[in-house]
Amino acid sequence: MHRTYSMRQSRAPTASQIQVRMPTWRPDLLALPYLYLVLTATTQNPPPPSSSTKSGRFFGKSPFGHALRRNAAGAFGPDLAKKLTQLVKMEKNVMRSLEQVAKERMEVAQQLSIWGEGGDEDVSDVTDKLGVLLYEIGELEDQYIDRYDQYRVTMKSIRNIEASVQPSRDRKQKITDQIAQLKYKEPNSPRIVVLEQELVRAEAESLVAEAQLSNITREKIKAAYTYQFDALREHSEKVAIIAGFGKHLLELIDDTPVTPGETRAAYDGYEASKAIIQDCEDALTNWVTQNAAVSSKLSTRARTLSTRRRNNIKARSEGLDLSGQDAPLNDRDSWVAASDHKGQEYDDEDEEANSILDSDGGLNGDHHRGRTEVVA
Repeated sequence: MHRTYSMRQSRAPTASQIQVRMPTWRPDLLALPYLYLVLTATTQNPPPPSSSTKSGRFFGKSPFGHALRRNAAGAFGPDLAKKLTQLVKMEKNVMRSLEQVAKERMEVAQQLSIWGEGGDEDVSDVTDKLGVLLYEIGELEDQYIDRYDQYRVTMKSIRNIEASVQPSRDRKQKITDQIAQLKYKEPNSPRIVVLEQELVRAEAESLVAEAQLSNITREKIKAAYTYQFDALREHSEKVAIIAGFGKHLLELIDDTPVTPGETRAAYDGYEASKAIIQDCEDALTNWVTQNAAVSSKLSTRARTLSTRRRNNIKARSEGLDLSGQDAPLNDRDSWVAASDHKGQEYDDEDEEANSILDSDGGLNGDHHRGRTEVVA
């Protein structure tokens, strides 16, 4: 924010220009704790590099460039990367639109201050301070664009991997088509064997490329949307902070109706409005993710299912622990090895089994077969 908290003087460099914005020194606060808060906020929310969309514009800011990027994005390049290429170009259009919104919001803030300058003292002071807050929203949107570009660049890296995998797919498909064509026209051609060997190598190469694409896609998509959601959360929280202090400023305007000829009381809110802007700047400067006011709390069912999913992924990555299934017995006196048994015991059992089978009532008994004894 502007150090004098007024839109009617030359402004200081924006946060995106100086990268790290130090807050106004507060002599009424202890230096060490305040400096710690500033360094903590700067460390946990470091300024990102400037967006790549803010320079190198071939078509300028006209909507023609938007339409051209959107329609022509998927017309060129490998088939595998066309859809993501179109997504990346559409996100570029979003960022250009955000750029325009940020610029126009700053212009609106300046115009609000210009309009309110000719009003009464309370209206003039409050509109000037409101212009400061609205201008700060424009600067936050400018910073949001820089953080949003981190998401877009990460998605572009997935697109590049997709484009690199496409040649291996094409080569494998080409060899497969050649083999099918030869088997149809020349079933006994010796070239079929050569092509089948090439197909084996191409499939191995394609298998490695596909695995790399799968791994990188999962890694990058989580990183990309983490950038986007973190940036969106920070931007939304800070805009909400500004909106809250803006409503405090509105309370300084005396909207009590007056009768014709009656004079309003003199305005004495200059120090109050300046203090509100100072508090707003401190809140924005010291904001960190851990102090976010809005938190996304899952229901019990969603939390249970999500935890189960994470545990399944962790178990697959670490493997199952089977070391405890075949633990040795601690009491070795309770069992005897097979080689230590006496053969006589087994012989007794065999004799007993044979006696049962050979007995009259056993399985070998003749009366079970319906036979009768014949006397010679």
